[in-house]
Amino acid sequence: MPEISPFQPLPLPDGHVLTASARGETLMLALDDAPLVALHCEADSVRCVEVCSADTGLALWSACYWLFAHQPQLQRLYWQGLELDDDAVATALRSGLLQLDEQRLVSERQAFWQLAQPWQRGPAAADYPQQMIISGGKRHPRRPPKLEGEVYRRFDMNLQAWVSLRTLDIDADLARFSRWQNSPRVLEFWQEGGSLEQHREYLEKLANDAHSVTLIGCIDDEPFAYFEAYWAKEDRIAPFYAAGEHDRGIHMLVGEDHHRGPHKVTAWLSALVHWLFLDDPRTGRVVAEPRADNARMIAHMQRLGFYREKEFDFPHKRAALMAISRESFFDRGPLC
Repeated sequence: MPEISPFQPLPLPDGHVLTASARGETLMLALDDAPLVALHCEADSVRCVEVCSADTGLALWSACYWLFAHQPQLQRLYWQGLELDDDAVATALRSGLLQLDEQRLVSERQAFWQLAQPWQRGPAAADYPQQMIISGGKRHPRRPPKLEGEVYRRFDMNLQAWVSLRTLDIDADLARFSRWQNSPRVLEFWQEGGSLEQHREYLEKLANDAHSVTLIGCIDDEPFAYFEAYWAKEDRIAPFYAAGEHDRGIHMLVGEDHHRGPHKVTAWLSALVHWLFLDDPRTGRVVAEPRADNARMIAHMQRLGFYREKEFDFPHKRAALMAISRESFFDRGPLC
């Protein structure tokens, strides 16, 4: 993993930029050059020297983001210089940004990355009321209406690029999707080659399927990959493992050759899984069923923290059941 400079700017999805400078042993954080907070950091302890912004909550969140993003191995921050009776501290405790550990204020990496904003764009599935229905002979929660537009955006510090996800637009993306599916590398594993008309029919069928979402992955806003995210409970995978009500599954392909490589897989796969876990806090696992002989993809997934539970037979392929739990992803995932 490349080393991240302690003073590398950190862009935010809303267009603002976090920056840092050193004043002796003090770390000065600023948002668009407006001072936010002064910190004294030592190992996993951070002392709030001075809050320079009128928005104390923003200053605390920014400090956590800066330190967790620049130090991917850092698991927790023990705070000094904060008062429990401060309104902003109380709000941070309610949100999970801060927690109490034997009367010490602490920020946990695992909890921080589960705070949906600002990376999640648009409404979350968790906001939709739960109502059990039966479709296709399976009992499952009614799924929320399909999203449109961008659903996730985060600047990846290792890649030094934006990684984003947007919903597929059939008219705008059909030619691109068809070209990707007809490339020999993708065709070997997806086996969905065909004409524009056949691919339009394929995508329209998914657009009318309430249990799946089709996505385009982008790096610095350049489309490079196609993903299908599905609710596992009502999917063909459900008979092969004990699917939870809100488990999600994924199908993945990288269409553009210049965006291949292990470092990019780490960036986009962590972004995809991150969004799925943010979309609904009730999602306990994300699963996938790549072809069992797709050793390269399986190795990429294992590096992220997926484990290979078993192999099983679909009518069209021998598949490996790959899974990652919420706890494992947020405990050891490579978010930065």
